Amino acid sequence: MSNATTIAVVGATGAVGIEILRVLEQREFPHGAIRLLASPRSAGKTLRYRGAEVAIEPLVDGWHRGVNLALMSAGSGPSKQFAKAAVAAGVNVVDNSSAFRADPECHLIVPEVNGATLPRGSGAVLAAVPNCSAIIMLVALNPLREAFGVRHINVSTYQAASGAGAQAMEELRTQSREALEGRDPLAWTRSVFNEPYAFNLFSHNAGIDAETGYNGEELKMISESRRIWDDPALLVSPTCVRVPTMRAHAESITVTLGRAATEREVRTALERGASVRLVDDRASNGFPTPLKAQGGDEVLVGRVRADIARIHELHGPGAVVTEQTPCDRWSLFVAGDQLRTGAALTAVKIAELMVGSQIDRGVLFPPITTRPAS
Repeated sequence: MSNATTIAVVGATGAVGIEILRVLEQREFPHGAIRLLASPRSAGKTLRYRGAEVAIEPLVDGWHRGVNLALMSAGSGPSKQFAKAAVAAGVNVVDNSSAFRADPECHLIVPEVNGATLPRGSGAVLAAVPNCSAIIMLVALNPLREAFGVRHINVSTYQAASGAGAQAMEELRTQSREALEGRDPLAWTRSVFNEPYAFNLFSHNAGIDAETGYNGEELKMISESRRIWDDPALLVSPTCVRVPTMRAHAESITVTLGRAATEREVRTALERGASVRLVDDRASNGFPTPLKAQGGDEVLVGRVRADIARIHELHGPGAVVTEQTPCDRWSLFVAGDQLRTGAALTAVKIAELMVGSQIDRGVLFPPITTRPAS
């Protein structure tokens, strides 16, 4: 990408937009001019980027003129209104909303998983960033799928406030103060969630499908995982829960592999996984947590263990589990930063694939940030 290339960040003032700017800086994304766009009420404000104040422009018809690449995080409504017109005008677009994830004309991409399917050099492309929980799950499990195959995923999520945006994060802060002041939970400030959020957890706030009983977040995890892995027969059993953490999702996963593997084989596969870091210290009870994942570029994977019920089913109720005991069902606990891996970082990595910057550097999405040791 030449220094004359102009990129745009649409929805720049939101939680994901601000994180996109941070990731672009940290990864030294190559570009010339940058334009920041948001709703008309934000026009004229500024955001600091690479040492300079950049004015916010209103998102209106014709916004894409002169833009070569756009990263959109303004919500599904603005994306539906503006994204495809930009692509038709020759702009590569990476969209963070849910607007196009089921659109067959759009590429649903997790760079570490199916980045090779993204067309390069064949005209403007519209690519969607998948659901945040699906991204974190698939980055963690893709090394196992490549090594052993995957037949069934049983997953429970513990999803942070950041997944519902900056307003939800502020609601968690406000309610936490009100709780510590001793106020009645029924009197806490509420504008995003129906349930009290601080010191509480509840079924994900996406709408429930009346026929299946699954909520929208759970159905996305099923459909998007099948599409990303190009496996319409993949079995996914999700339960999605909102928990009072700020910006990193955790997930408890039990995965049935295509063939049995030993613990050493499973660990070796995970250690080799792109954007995966094994955090699994049984001696000190050191495993993934949202705070360890926060601000990081990798999905943390730990609590690696054979499903004990499956071991007893395969080898008898008195079977002793060792590193060499083969099993085709494994349990994991994972955590990943929702604003980064689940949104902004994945969007920038898709953009890097579009322009070839990481390919040209000969590296595969190196982690940039430094976090406390596990």
